[in-house]
Amino acid sequence: MYSMLTFAIIIVTCIVSWMAFKDGKLMQRLLLWPPAIQRKHEYWRLLSYGLVHADFQHLLFNMITLFFFGRAMESLYAQYLGPLGFLWFYLGGLLVSILPTYIANRSNPNYRSLGASGAVSAVLFAYILISPWSLIIVFVVPLPAILYAVGFLAYSIYMDYRGGGHVNHSAHSWGAAYGILFTAIMDPRLVAHFLQALANPHFGP
Repeated sequence: MYSMLTFAIIIVTCIVSWMAFKDGKLMQRLLLWPPAIQRKHEYWRLLSYGLVHADFQHLLFNMITLFFFGRAMESLYAQYLGPLGFLWFYLGGLLVSILPTYIANRSNPNYRSLGASGAVSAVLFAYILISPWSLIIVFVVPLPAILYAVGFLAYSIYMDYRGGGHVNHSAHSWGAAYGILFTAIMDPRLVAHFLQALANPHFGP
């Protein structure tokens, strides 16, 4: 019942990304290009950038991650925010994760960003708050979610500080922070649950 929003987000993202792979003008119209927001007030780009991806591998990785963890989280947000709660949470992840990048590059005509990674990070890290010792398969190796979280966040922060490359690591970090803080504020009891679970390791679901 509650997995319909996750499926809907995946379907829409896959369709739009596929169309953008074949239509460069559509890709340019939807991705985050800060000057278009700053000068032309194309504010939709602060969300639409999450509908397009650099290539099929980029799209596949994000959508597989969303498929597994989004379905597990939908019912929680529905409890507090109504039937569309997970959608509002996901859209908030897209917006919050990209804002620091936009602010830092708002006058940079050479900067572009695309992909749902920030919002997917928000979903993943919210799940880790609920179940820190669940096993996540990383390159066929099962790894406790909390260890993956620490390593992923440290890597994203380091790579963002280092600069270079074509991956927006800042969006990963801000998406993760948003996912944890939003969920903890929504239900403060989850913080105590997380700390108790952390002190009592139990590997698996």
